[in-house]
Amino acid sequence: MNREILINSAYIAASILFIVGLKMLGRQATARRGNLLSGVGMLIAIVVTLLDHHVINYTWIVVGLVAGTVIGLACAFWVRMTAMPEMVALLNGFGGLASLLVGAAEFLRIRIGEVTPANPGFTAVTIFLTILIGGVTFTGSVYAFCKLAEWLAGRPVLFRGQHGLNGLMLVATLGAGAVFAAAGESATVLAAFWIFVALALVLGWTLVMPIGGGDMPVVISLLNSLSGLAACAAGFVINNNVLIVAGCLVGTSGVILSIIMCQAMNRTLRNVLFSGFGAKAAAAAADGPGAVQGELKPMSPEDAFAVLEAARQVVVIPGYGLAVSQAQHAVRELAEVLERNGAEVRFAIHPVAGRMPGHMNVLLAEANVPYEQLVEMDAINPLMPTMDVAIVIGANDVVNPAAARDKTSPIYGMPIINAHEARTVICLKRGKGTGFSGLENRLFLLPNTRMLYGDARASLQSVVAEFKSIAAA
Repeated sequence: MNREILINSAYIAASILFIVGLKMLGRQATARRGNLLSGVGMLIAIVVTLLDHHVINYTWIVVGLVAGTVIGLACAFWVRMTAMPEMVALLNGFGGLASLLVGAAEFLRIRIGEVTPANPGFTAVTIFLTILIGGVTFTGSVYAFCKLAEWLAGRPVLFRGQHGLNGLMLVATLGAGAVFAAAGESATVLAAFWIFVALALVLGWTLVMPIGGGDMPVVISLLNSLSGLAACAAGFVINNNVLIVAGCLVGTSGVILSIIMCQAMNRTLRNVLFSGFGAKAAAAAADGPGAVQGELKPMSPEDAFAVLEAARQVVVIPGYGLAVSQAQHAVRELAEVLERNGAEVRFAIHPVAGRMPGHMNVLLAEANVPYEQLVEMDAINPLMPTMDVAIVIGANDVVNPAAARDKTSPIYGMPIINAHEARTVICLKRGKGTGFSGLENRLFLLPNTRMLYGDARASLQSVVAEFKSIAAA
């Protein structure tokens, strides 16, 4: 068996492992094995690629391997779960940057005559697509990272003629790409190359600017998809089959997830990307017909204990506040205490809760919350009127009744968890500000809602301490 057949056979095996691993990621019970299988597939692909005769110097490969290993281990140990959304955004960005560099390196190799493509036109188009998608992914992900890390405001950044300017830049980028593909070896090709590289990087930044913080889960998913498409295009550039397959898998799964999340918000992908959601939320919805008159009614941990001690049906609705306060272990302990007290506890998970896809599931799994207690939005809503207490931890838009009642609200029509239908709602919140999207939550003003202010973890621990003190007595 010659080397090329061996390499491609290994690539097929790696691709099968990717597909099986991806399927297993769809269920929590098999997710770890799926992740391991996919990792083994990637290891096979990397090792076999290093056997390729085109690799003539392993020095920089070893340097990159060591540096990447050190950085990866440092991130695994030191990056907190709170920072996981921005970490994912950054990893998406670096994936796009890697593809961009692959495309640029191949172009430079062709320019200096080191390689001669069999089909120059096709190679030029794939290089252009690799750099365009990779550049947009990189700077778009960096902007998303800055928003998620709160280095930049979560609200959309809008200005007059913004979409027109983005459209003009896209047309100019495509024009430069056409010149690049058609110019052959003339001096024009180099100018066109640098023009579309620069425009791709600027476009990534400006395309994410008008997207509000509340839509970041969809943006993260979409950027993940783009990083896969960039890798797929890079696979065509360097004629690497496993890179093409892996890129297609990431690209298509990201698109599917983005569509699912948009459906969960009852919005189109176009609306998410171009509507500037949340920019004028307060002004548009302040006096809407669904406005609720009332006041915030604070309560103490002792008051919360008194309510929960008598409850027999309790639902916990987590949001980003759970991640900020690292309260997942405290809420699991509270659930255990409530169950010993005779209550049935469920965790209601909205598809877009948190700031990345599956954020709440990951946090609760880390705290060893039984998967059987996690209930999807469509399953919990019919049961909500039977709930004695709904505990909302840092969630905002996903429990906002304005989505169902106020036609002037930007989130009107978005499916929510009907926390307001529970007999009593306890909202844990750090302060009186709005959520990440900038919208006021009408739930906080309802007659059956009480506000438990402060750090969520400390508040939950105080409630648990009340239960333990009664048990000890």
